[in-house]
Amino acid sequence: MPEPQANILIVDDEEHIRKIMSIMLSKRNYACHTAASGEEALGLFKKESYDAVFTDLKMPGMDGLELLANLKGLDPEVVVIVLTAFASMETAILAMKAGAYDYISKPFNEDEIAIVLEKALERGRLLAENRLLKKRIGERLDSQVFLGESNAMRKVFDMIAKVADTKATVLITGESGTGKELAARSIHLNSPRRNKPFVAVNCGAIPANLMESEFFGHIKGAFTGADKAKTGLIAEADGGTLFLDEVSDLPLEMQVKFLRVLQEEEYRRVGENSPKKVDLRVLAATNKNLPQEVQEGRFREDLYYRLNVIRLQMPPLRERREDIPMLALHFLNEAVEKHNLGPKRLSPAALKVLALQTFNGNVRALRNVLVQAAIMKEGELIGPDDLFFPGGEENPFVPGDSDSVPDGDDSLILKLPRAWTELKGALRSVTEETEKEIIRRALARAGGNRTKTALILGLSRRTLITKLNQYDIPAKLAKK
Repeated sequence: MPEPQANILIVDDEEHIRKIMSIMLSKRNYACHTAASGEEALGLFKKESYDAVFTDLKMPGMDGLELLANLKGLDPEVVVIVLTAFASMETAILAMKAGAYDYISKPFNEDEIAIVLEKALERGRLLAENRLLKKRIGERLDSQVFLGESNAMRKVFDMIAKVADTKATVLITGESGTGKELAARSIHLNSPRRNKPFVAVNCGAIPANLMESEFFGHIKGAFTGADKAKTGLIAEADGGTLFLDEVSDLPLEMQVKFLRVLQEEEYRRVGENSPKKVDLRVLAATNKNLPQEVQEGRFREDLYYRLNVIRLQMPPLRERREDIPMLALHFLNEAVEKHNLGPKRLSPAALKVLALQTFNGNVRALRNVLVQAAIMKEGELIGPDDLFFPGGEENPFVPGDSDSVPDGDDSLILKLPRAWTELKGALRSVTEETEKEIIRRALARAGGNRTKTALILGLSRRTLITKLNQYDIPAKLAKK
């Protein structure tokens, strides 16, 4: 027997659907496994590796959307294809926005299933290099903050892949909690220096009077109290990577000395006359506006240009909201394992609340919210009212508000007050590309018929035409 093309998991509460799909795919040399519920599928997924998952949306207990979020939390690149009846088309679109690769309407045929699966698996193969990069990061680092399928994070991954093999100095910018040190570590771990030291230094944490000795080291007797020679951080990083976190906090006199290290690739210990050669790659990070610091005289312009050979901007969490569900599930699972807790899961309403948060502390703040919820919640299901947001951020969940949006079949209500208008606009902009792709696919399914397309998407015909014009979808794709 030839090796199976791929390992497939089929999730549906109807036995005949599971059997039909298993027969269809087995004939095409796919290894098929089945689960009758979301809970069973999640258990199988934790034990076995699957190349793709087909899941029904409407199931008792854990539905398809919740299963999708859990699967993405465990493996952000798992290919998930949802099965839906016509009446559930709106939910299928939500699934697409939450990370599903595609949806297939019931009743389906064998060719349709096979074609969608083949394209999905091909996409997975094209992302293999990206997966390997993130896998290497995950094996060596304590927190997988780099989980993400958003365009913003894909740009970060691509930049890391491009610069890792070089010796170029990289300036990593971004708000607190966006993962600047993690980006620096991943550049190092994917570089030829990966087996050499990575020395991370918070420039703002070293007292000014000790900074020169800490960085450059000193000889015995160099100053009062120097009863023995000291190796500095630069020498410790020789052959590897020196990461200067919060580089804007370096005093001006130290900035001059670092400029020499970058220009001449040498340094001098305190009390020593002869310089020492050093082989370093320098990475730096800051959450401040360095050009403004230069303009106001707090940072040397020549050092800024030496550091800013390549700039890597880390996106804030509010600009990659589509990554929040998988990050939240990952941090929840991480907390459960680390603190030996019982099973925990997030309700769809809780995920919605998380997606609407500003998270001024970015990924670090999201992680803290999930750790606290996991520890404090006594039961298994974490709902919106179990989430606590520090730093003045409000939990937008308010039962029974007249301006609220119902949360599907739940009785919970998600409040969207006027103050959140700007935030809602940001969320919409993030999903525009997804919406455009969904409209294109619906048009294709409807043979270009606008009326049928509007019915599939649950829109009025006028709204659909407005969106076709907005996204400049060619007229040949849409017929009257």
